[in-house]
Amino acid sequence: MKKYIFLGIVIALINGVFIGKDYMENRKNKEIQVKDKIEKKVKTEEKKEVNKVLKREDIKKEYKWNLADIYENWDKWNEDVKVMESLMDKIATYKGQIRNNPQNFIKMMELEEKLSRLSEKVYLYPYLMKDLNSKNEEASIKIQEIESIYTKYSISTAWITPEILEIPETTMNQWLEEYPELDSYKFQIKEIYRLQKHILSEDKERLLSYFGQYMGAPSDIYGELSTSDIKWNDVTFSTGETLPVTNGVYGKVVSTYKNQEDRKKAFEALYKSYLVNKNTYGAIYRNLLQRDFASAQSRNYKSALEKSLEPKNIPEKVYTTLIESTRENTAPLKRYIALRKKALKLENYYYYDNQINIVDYNREFTYEEAKKDVIDSVIPLGKEYQESLKKALSAGWLDVFETENKRSGAYSISIYDVHPYMLLNYNGTLDSVFTLAHELGHTMHSMLSVENQPYSTSQYTIFVAEVASTFNERLLLDSMLKKTKDPKERIALIEQALGNIVGTYYIQTMFADYEYQAHKIVENGGAITPEVLDNIMGTLFKEYFGEEIKVDDLQKLIWARIPHFYNSPYYVYQYATSFASSAALYDKVTDNKYSKEEREEALNRYLTLLKSGGNDYPMEQLKKAGVDLTKKESFQFIGDEFNRLLDLLEAELNKNN
Repeated sequence: MKKYIFLGIVIALINGVFIGKDYMENRKNKEIQVKDKIEKKVKTEEKKEVNKVLKREDIKKEYKWNLADIYENWDKWNEDVKVMESLMDKIATYKGQIRNNPQNFIKMMELEEKLSRLSEKVYLYPYLMKDLNSKNEEASIKIQEIESIYTKYSISTAWITPEILEIPETTMNQWLEEYPELDSYKFQIKEIYRLQKHILSEDKERLLSYFGQYMGAPSDIYGELSTSDIKWNDVTFSTGETLPVTNGVYGKVVSTYKNQEDRKKAFEALYKSYLVNKNTYGAIYRNLLQRDFASAQSRNYKSALEKSLEPKNIPEKVYTTLIESTRENTAPLKRYIALRKKALKLENYYYYDNQINIVDYNREFTYEEAKKDVIDSVIPLGKEYQESLKKALSAGWLDVFETENKRSGAYSISIYDVHPYMLLNYNGTLDSVFTLAHELGHTMHSMLSVENQPYSTSQYTIFVAEVASTFNERLLLDSMLKKTKDPKERIALIEQALGNIVGTYYIQTMFADYEYQAHKIVENGGAITPEVLDNIMGTLFKEYFGEEIKVDDLQKLIWARIPHFYNSPYYVYQYATSFASSAALYDKVTDNKYSKEEREEALNRYLTLLKSGGNDYPMEQLKKAGVDLTKKESFQFIGDEFNRLLDLLEAELNKNN
């Protein structure tokens, strides 16, 4: 996540958030050179670590973030907070001084960038600390202090964008041509004029800014309830082991435990941790939907979806076409479920059966093995890319294992003046190896953007964020398929590819469909209750997966455990659009049906995309790379690829009985 000041205020004013938010993804750890004897010890220790929830002191420092790269201690952090506040005061002195004076405008812009870069570090230092330990009270207090400062600043500078718009657009264009100091700000400044109908007068902007900190309340409350205050249930499995079923443990059980009853126990234990607060989760989500619609209306948008898409200049047709195209191509998904049900010899097939391998393949990858596999896989992108990826695995850049009170899931985040930080909850499964490749794709995107773009255009949009990550997953799949001599591993890898399509394309589109329907209910004056949300989810599961999947009442509660619904509404559809984009780009870069020259040209266009940061609209960036998401065939390609992989899987299963 990045918090911007000037550019952030522009985005904030347009989006109705107290200070601009965006999510960049990045991750990293140190590659350790070890001899055979030492390596065996490392593997043994890692196996212990993936089978239990550890305390942070139990983990070696090379597997943990080094936040001292941001600040050595709180004293250093406090020094920068004071500098930040002084810069805020200085910027406020430019009120009324920029309309007729290009030099003052330039100075203000440069001050804003300096402030933005500083505030990025100031905010993320406690933010990352809290993700490592949700009960870190000091970090929580510091985050609130910073958000309070941002809110006050936002209030005191509500004049900036309205005053910029008092400068005639022709005059601004003249300034942009005459003053090279403004070159790096051209794209963002032009965006202010394009979106000016959503920017209010100074007094109205000031009024809305008072509500800035409150606008993040649903996300904050959800985070505390689902992380800090959640009570995990212990389960005794058929193996005899008793474990608290956290999100990480659940992921491992449903992907490696062959006994369906074990998977059922893990599923029920996890979902009952959410069920006990079902009404509270429902109330949080209802308020979030109401907030989104109120925020959209206040800025002259007709819907929350329009408000989410227009700042990136993305047509609503892209969103609706994605849903329509996916609904029209659910036949391969239903075929997949039927095939798995038959192969696994299950009388009833549940959603929690989706991740178990058809073949008995439970290989556990140490973290060191996972790193080597990912490094080897990216050679088609060139030696320079591979060396940069090794750098992305530097010591202190990545937090690897699940620990008590650590945030679940995985992400990568980039600090322009420091380096990327990547959070994992690595558990040794094949899926966790692919998660490493995925997050490293984000990190490489961030590193290439930072290396090739000035600060003001270094931040790529969420819309293209998942292209590099899913591209890297496909590279890893093909690399491992070429290397393996194990027929079971080959089947498992094909399943991994199919699972990626299900999880990244079909599931995320289904979630996008859910968000669209839930927002529409509120926007049409309807009521939101937990039962309403359950009904939406239950219906979607049947429509997307068909009758082969059995959906019980607990499964419908999945809306309560998807953090993206609460932290970043209308986000998940971008996984699907990015997946479709990366699939098309991957084909052009790697398929031998194209000439060597054509593949090299496609590779250059792809790397140019990664280097372009946020210097253009994401739809335009993708078009330059060779993908047009306004065309329906961009999505229909996924169904064809899915059927091809299903044919391959059936052939492998028949060949290996």
